Amino acid sequence: MGNRLLGGLFASAALVATAGLAEAKTVIHVMHQGDPGWVKAYGDVATRFEAANPDVDIEMIYAPHDAYNEKFSAAVMAKQLPDIMELDAPFLANYVWSGYLQPVKPLIDKDLLDDMTDSNIAQGTYPIDKDLYAIGLTDSSVVLYGNKKYLEAIGARIPKSVDDAWTREEFEGYLEKLSKLEGVKWPIDTFRGYGIKTEWITYAYGPLLESAGCDLIDRKTWKAGGTLDGEACLKALTMMQDWVKKGWVVPTSSGTNQFYAEGQPAALAMGGHWFYAEASAAMKDNIVVMPLPKIGDKGVSPNGTWIWGISATSTNPEIAGKFLSFLLKDKEYREYAKTQSAYPGLKSFAAESPLYAEGGPLAIAFEQASKTAIARPPHPAYPTITSAFMQAVDKIFNGGDAQEALTAAAKKIDEDIEDNAGYPPFDEQQ
Repeated sequence: MGNRLLGGLFASAALVATAGLAEAKTVIHVMHQGDPGWVKAYGDVATRFEAANPDVDIEMIYAPHDAYNEKFSAAVMAKQLPDIMELDAPFLANYVWSGYLQPVKPLIDKDLLDDMTDSNIAQGTYPIDKDLYAIGLTDSSVVLYGNKKYLEAIGARIPKSVDDAWTREEFEGYLEKLSKLEGVKWPIDTFRGYGIKTEWITYAYGPLLESAGCDLIDRKTWKAGGTLDGEACLKALTMMQDWVKKGWVVPTSSGTNQFYAEGQPAALAMGGHWFYAEASAAMKDNIVVMPLPKIGDKGVSPNGTWIWGISATSTNPEIAGKFLSFLLKDKEYREYAKTQSAYPGLKSFAAESPLYAEGGPLAIAFEQASKTAIARPPHPAYPTITSAFMQAVDKIFNGGDAQEALTAAAKKIDEDIEDNAGYPPFDEQQ
C-alpha cells in the first residue's frame, strides 16, 4: 500500500511538472494566407522550428486570400492581433500608420537584412520614417506570356529585354491579328476572373495605365481628383475598355486560365511570375516570356507581394523575429518556393533560382524589378484607393461610362483622405 501511495505521489508530481512545462511554453500566433501548397510549407517550417525550440509553440492562423483583409479587420476589432502577420505590401503604410506594426530591423537576423534586394527593402519600408517594417523571401512581377506558335503565325517580334518591349502600336496590332487567327478564341487573358476581391486589377493593370501617363492618385499632393479622373487615365481606361468590347480579352466568366487550358484558346496572358510554373509544364517550349508592353513613352511593371511583419502588440517580438528568421532561411521552404517559380526578394535566393538568372526563362521579370517597377501608392488610404479603383475598372470593363466611374472613384478616395485629416504626417509631404 505504501509503495502504491508513493507511486501515486510521483505520478502526481510528474503531472504537475508536465503541466508546468506546458504552461511555460511561449505561443506565437502567425496569421497567413496562401493556397494549400504554401499553407503546408508554412506548417512544416513551424514544425521544424518547434523541434529546434521546444519551449515555443507556433500557432498558424489561416485566412483565405480573398477574405484576408476582412479577417484581419476582425482581429483588429477584437484586439487580438497575431504576433506575426502576413500582409500585402501596398497595405503596409496603412498598417504602420494605424499602429499595427513595429520595426523589424532589431528583431531579424542581420545577415537576412543584408541579403534583401532593393525592391524587397522598398516594399517593406514605411515612407515617413524610412524604417523597415516587413520582410519576405520573395517579391513579384507581371510579365506578358505568349504562345510561340501563334506569335510566329502572325510574324510577331519577340522582345529579348525590357528595353525592347512592344509599343502600344505593336501590341494592339498583334491583338488585332491574333483575333483573326484560326485556333485563337481570345487574343489575351488578363485574368479578369480574379475579380475585385483580390489586388489583381490594381496590381496588374495599374502599370499599363501608368505607362500611359495615368496614376491612381497624385503622389505629391495625395489628391485623386484631377489625376485618377483626368485625361490620361480616361484615355487609358477607354483603350482597355475597347479591347474588351472587341472581344480580345478573356471574359470573367471563363475563369482564370485560358492560356494553357485545353486547346490553348488565349494567345497571350498578362500573368504573374507564379503563373510560369504551371504554364511551362503544360506548354513546354511553346511558352514565351516577354516584358509588359509600353503603352506610353516608358515601360512600367508592378512589384510588391505578401511579406511578413511583427505586430506592435506582440508580447514576444524577439521570439517572433527568431521564427521569421528561421522561416526565411529554411532550406525546404526555399526549395518549395523554387517549384512555384517564386520571385527572389533575397540575393541568396536569387542565386539559388536559375529561372531568374541571366538567360533564364524569367530573367525578364527580374530585369523589370530594376528598370521599370513602380510600387503602388504608399499611403495609409491605400485600402480605399485600391477598392475604389478596382470597382471603377470593373464598371468600365462591363460597359459603364469611363469618366463617370473614374470621377466617382476619385471622389471616394479624396473623401476618405479628408475624413482622416489628410492622414498626418502625409498631409505635410506635399
